[in-house]
Amino acid sequence: MNFRRNPTGVWQVLTGITCLLVFLLLPPVRFKSETSTVLLDRNGQLLSATVSDEGMWQFPASDTVPNKFATCITQFEDAYFRFHPGVNPFSMARAAFQNIKARKVVSGGSTITMQLVRLSRRGKPRTLGEKIVEMAMAVRTEISYSKPRILAMYSSNAPFGGNVVGLDAAAWRYFGVSPQNLSWAEAATLAVLPNAPGLIFPGRNQHLLVEKRNKLLGKLLKRGYIDDETYHLALLEPSPSLTGGLPHEATHLLTRCIHNGFKGKLVRSTIDRELQENIMRVAQNHHGYLLANGIRNMAAMVVDNQTGEVMAYMGNVQSNNLSNSPMVDVISSKRSYGSLLKPFLYGLMLSEGLLYPRQLVNDMPVAYAGFAPQNFSHTFEGVVPANEIISRSLNVPSVNLLQQYGIEKFHSSLKQMGITSINKPAGHYGLSIILGGAEASLWELSGIYAALARQAQGIAAGNISLRYVLDSTTSSAQPFSCSGIGSGAAYLTLEALTQASRPGEDGTWRNFVSSQKIAWKTGTSYGFRDAWAIGVTTCYTVAVWVGNADGEGRANLIGVATAAPVMFDIFSLLPSSVWFSPPWFDLKPVVTCRQSGHQASPACTDTVTEYVPAVRTKTLPCPYHQKVLVDKTHRYRLTQRCASQEEMVEVSWFVLPPAQEWYYSKLHADYRILPPFGKGCTENPDRLQSMALIYPYSGADIYIPVEAKGVKGQSIWKAAHRNPKATIYWHLNDRFIGKTTGLHEVAVSPSPGVYTLTLVDDNGEMLQRRVRIAGEKK
Repeated sequence: MNFRRNPTGVWQVLTGITCLLVFLLLPPVRFKSETSTVLLDRNGQLLSATVSDEGMWQFPASDTVPNKFATCITQFEDAYFRFHPGVNPFSMARAAFQNIKARKVVSGGSTITMQLVRLSRRGKPRTLGEKIVEMAMAVRTEISYSKPRILAMYSSNAPFGGNVVGLDAAAWRYFGVSPQNLSWAEAATLAVLPNAPGLIFPGRNQHLLVEKRNKLLGKLLKRGYIDDETYHLALLEPSPSLTGGLPHEATHLLTRCIHNGFKGKLVRSTIDRELQENIMRVAQNHHGYLLANGIRNMAAMVVDNQTGEVMAYMGNVQSNNLSNSPMVDVISSKRSYGSLLKPFLYGLMLSEGLLYPRQLVNDMPVAYAGFAPQNFSHTFEGVVPANEIISRSLNVPSVNLLQQYGIEKFHSSLKQMGITSINKPAGHYGLSIILGGAEASLWELSGIYAALARQAQGIAAGNISLRYVLDSTTSSAQPFSCSGIGSGAAYLTLEALTQASRPGEDGTWRNFVSSQKIAWKTGTSYGFRDAWAIGVTTCYTVAVWVGNADGEGRANLIGVATAAPVMFDIFSLLPSSVWFSPPWFDLKPVVTCRQSGHQASPACTDTVTEYVPAVRTKTLPCPYHQKVLVDKTHRYRLTQRCASQEEMVEVSWFVLPPAQEWYYSKLHADYRILPPFGKGCTENPDRLQSMALIYPYSGADIYIPVEAKGVKGQSIWKAAHRNPKATIYWHLNDRFIGKTTGLHEVAVSPSPGVYTLTLVDDNGEMLQRRVRIAGEKK
């Protein structure tokens, strides 16, 4: 081409190139609008959602459009969508003719692609120039994206009335189903909404909405998309209303998702919606009578022990009364856990060979550096089997075990298990850490109990990562372990926890073949502020908290009375699990004393073979059974110096120290006190202690009571002696203060200070203890 001879051609070429460049440089369709955070269950069912920051119900964009809605929207808005290149000249011509005839704009002739462009350029004026830009961008969009992609983008961003944007939000908002489950009538209803979303939508101009829906259904019938039966059934379906709204299940988990980086995203969770709804119903049933006692809040979660997936997450019970703090997610809140860590101390000591399952542990008044624990019943038993300590949740023997095991070691083990809430040095908590002297969340406690269940099965060394997002190993996953507890010890710990007495009707569970064996533990915090219950089977861990989110304590807010019934009701919703098989690879048989639970000594005549963790034993043989010489009536003790061989019989006798014996004998009528020496047998060849001071106990701070009108009262001090006829002489700082026979009690009223208390019996046996009088107390 000769450009000098043909300047018009030059301009044509330059104009064409310029138009092509402008066309190619046109920005692709993009949407910058904020979207809702959406929480789905494991099967894709909607659990809950929030409006976007712009106040709109707009779910994150979907890549696909269900066939029914795709058919309805294209037949209503753009029947030639599958064929045109973004602009339909015939539609444009028809719209121009209609507008000229009506002398106003009655039709725009826009294709779905052009509408998509207009949605992305929201706020632009509807002028001829803008229309040309939309047409150009529509063609550009058709070149850049496939037809299914364009339709998906349109469906995700089209307005559906009010503050509802996008097909997903509309389907759930108006019909309570996913787009994939829409009926033909429902799909047709939604398809007519983007055409005039401000004028016609559910709740506004309802009759016009039905007319447009039915007209579209008639078009679908005429064009062969639906048959006659489907058409008539669709006409009978009622139009939607706004009374239902979106589901509000697991709202606290939704908030947790937002805080953990899932804001504005669609989260496919591990939650089972049906289980979640059933648990919320259980919670509401219990909440009614709990509320009457001023107990306003409750939380529960269920963990699949095999996968670590959270099957249900109820952060709080639903309530319309905001003063009840229903929005607080108690599952993630740090609270005093009461007795819930006792089983882990038991398991650690079993694993290290420091304890046998039934080994007797001291249960008497004790004080450690001013810390004087009390059992819930305010009674003592002298000695109790170790496995009963956790099944009956006894405080004093638990503290004694922790003192033996070591606070530092236990504190370190808890941190390694995954309890991050315990973040201060061990000395900060002291021995109270075993009784709820620290804080942990229901999430963390569920994690370590689930880890205990896995360890008992020998799964992945007891490691587990709790997660609430399906197919995700990040963000929502938090690792827990059973650090320091072997499989054998974990199994024995869970076995011990099955012996706890269940509340109410569940107390007779052993009488029914269909009843499920559950290892469970309760906890009650100081001041009755928190009630806990956690249960474990091979498959599931169920954790429940009951109390007041603001920390207000209430009478009878006790784990076994308030949280445990909820936990057992939740277990009734779950499939039954086969109980744990013993991990024989980590257990060994040991002959133990039936009465003391220690490894049997030569003096133990009644023994039993039981399985203990396969570790080196660090406990002593039974210290309580003694070989003693008695007469043939077993009424008197003898010695070789005071009786002939024919008069004596050697027997095995279960002998507790005097202080333990004093408590133990009151509760065990079958306990036989060691008989006194016979006539002429005054010596004590076994050098067994005969006398013990019951109160003041070691380490106690003693307060002298102040009675009515400010009169100084007296403190009652007690002692015990094996010989019921013995006389004890009491001295305080070498000053004689009295003697006792039979019932060994003295009333004293010393001034504040440190004293030496000396007890001497009529055989010359002496016992001394330093006591501290701290002052007076009303």
